[in-house]
Amino acid sequence: MSNISIISGKSSEDLAIKLSSKIKANLVKSEIRIFADGESKITLNGKISKKKSVVLQSIYPPVDTNLIQALSLISKAKEISSEVIAVIPYMGYARQDREFLPGEIVTMKVLGKLFKGAGASKVIAVDIHSLIGFKHFNIKTKNVTAIPDLVRYFKKLRLKNPLVVSPDQGGKERAREFAREFGIEYIALEKKRDRKTGKVQIQTKNVDVTERDLVLVDDMISTGGSIVKATQFLKKQKCKRVYVACTHALLMNNAENEIKKAGVTKIVSTNTIPGKTSVVDISDTIAKSIV
Repeated sequence: MSNISIISGKSSEDLAIKLSSKIKANLVKSEIRIFADGESKITLNGKISKKKSVVLQSIYPPVDTNLIQALSLISKAKEISSEVIAVIPYMGYARQDREFLPGEIVTMKVLGKLFKGAGASKVIAVDIHSLIGFKHFNIKTKNVTAIPDLVRYFKKLRLKNPLVVSPDQGGKERAREFAREFGIEYIALEKKRDRKTGKVQIQTKNVDVTERDLVLVDDMISTGGSIVKATQFLKKQKCKRVYVACTHALLMNNAENEIKKAGVTKIVSTNTIPGKTSVVDISDTIAKSIV
């Protein structure tokens, strides 16, 4: 038996299969039964290594269900393995990393306690929304980026005079990194979001993007509001095609249709969250972070 086990949560099963073959690990799959009241009953199939286990589970919707399943898998792994690494490709709750308005609970603080309590010795995430969230964890943490994987995909497309665009100033570093890896320029738009209503407005006046193909880069897309507003603005500036590159495509409600309707040619995301747009595999990047 291998010295390392990959324990696959249901939310990341395809990724776990790819990862286990890459690092030649023993794959332990989980069977989930959801009771009528929403409770999860988990049964593991396979032998867990006594040495090291890697629990792989993304925390996307249903967020609380996937979180409880992740913690349950970690707890079971800890009963057998001396070391348990939790790989959470998409870390739900990462936006709740500080108190923005008085009385708000910093849920990442709670997650830090839960992961430690369940028995994880290390937590690895892919492009976590904010690194501040990991400061609330009292165990080892690591954030890896999918940017090189995404850039490799975009380099294969025949883009005309491409330019990387961040939909806001908060994503400026990400856009810079993406552009540097690509070997092209980048710009960052100014946006304003109402903290209470969540409504987005683009405050940038004009940018020269005439006849250029644009790659709008973000870490995650939930409802797609920022992407829609940015695309509408850029289309008015006479750009050519608009592509979207993101690590995590949640695409809640009707987000994908709204984004396409705004004029986006293609949404490209990774398999941290499985779906139609997740055409970029990040199992190599995760493998390097474990071994």
